[in-house]
Amino acid sequence: MKILLIGGTGTISMAITRQLSAEGHEVFLLNRGSRNAQLPENVTVLQCDINDEAAVEACIDGMTFDAVGEFIGFVPAQVERDVRLFRGKTRQYLYISSASAYQKPLAESYITESTPLANPYWQYSRDKIACEDYLMQQYRENGFPVTIVRPSHTYDERSVPLGVHGNGGSWQVISRIAAGKPVIIHGDGTSLWTITHNSDFAKGYCGLVGNLHAIGQAYHITSDESLTWNQIYQIIADTLGKELHAVHIPSEFLAAVSDYDLTGSLIGDKANSVIFDNSKIKRAVPGFTATVRADQGIPNTIRHVLAHPELQKEDAEFDWWCDRVIARYQALQEQLSHE
Repeated sequence: MKILLIGGTGTISMAITRQLSAEGHEVFLLNRGSRNAQLPENVTVLQCDINDEAAVEACIDGMTFDAVGEFIGFVPAQVERDVRLFRGKTRQYLYISSASAYQKPLAESYITESTPLANPYWQYSRDKIACEDYLMQQYRENGFPVTIVRPSHTYDERSVPLGVHGNGGSWQVISRIAAGKPVIIHGDGTSLWTITHNSDFAKGYCGLVGNLHAIGQAYHITSDESLTWNQIYQIIADTLGKELHAVHIPSEFLAAVSDYDLTGSLIGDKANSVIFDNSKIKRAVPGFTATVRADQGIPNTIRHVLAHPELQKEDAEFDWWCDRVIARYQALQEQLSHE
């Protein structure tokens, strides 16, 4: 198949690019060329800014595709642009939405694709819902061949999954654990969370590409493994050979004292226990199953990060914030315990 991926080098999309290429498809990436060094040799890059609609139109002039995958569409205006660009030029348009769009708080313990979409806490999720609504309207009214895909917390070799982190990624938390410093875990650390390695996600996604049964449908693709946040952080500490010094702080407290968007990312997402029913993707892609366990994937990521200094980006601001919040919270606990 002839496949165009918009982006194609991110946490989720790089694994998909590699798998589609390995399967022998003719793969094109449309991006600005900033992270293309590790691409397979048989991938063709169309270097262009997707936000420059006229330039993209000229870049793909005369081209048609069996599938177009959108990985960096976050607001309705961006998918509206895609519909203008690719209507009549592709047999399938796969849109990456987000499992954070599912209702918060959940009414039932298991999440299926029929779980309502409603997140009053996170604008990011509400924008994804609006994108889905527009694309499904285009499918119903104009036959636009959309497939919606909802990843949950997906990670790769460049960053470990965390609940609380700064803008610089996961390194500062790894660094704190390695140095024996305390780290923040939201809540009491016992809520259940689902993390998925990007190589596993790619297996499900690639099985939907060109799949006629996927047109007009929405799927989430996750692991079947559920872990507590305490277990996730303990795996990190065990891999580093260090003792975990966890400080458990309520999510509402963290959101109230942070300039980071913890209301959205915690209360609207990670503070909730999530267990996914993956029956639908397994019906659409027979044989699909996630095989990378957390106690395998996280250590591999840490080893990769430790071997690549360019991934060890210090975040002094987040480090200072952690020290300050932990000290103030513990002082408040001490004060109240003596009153």
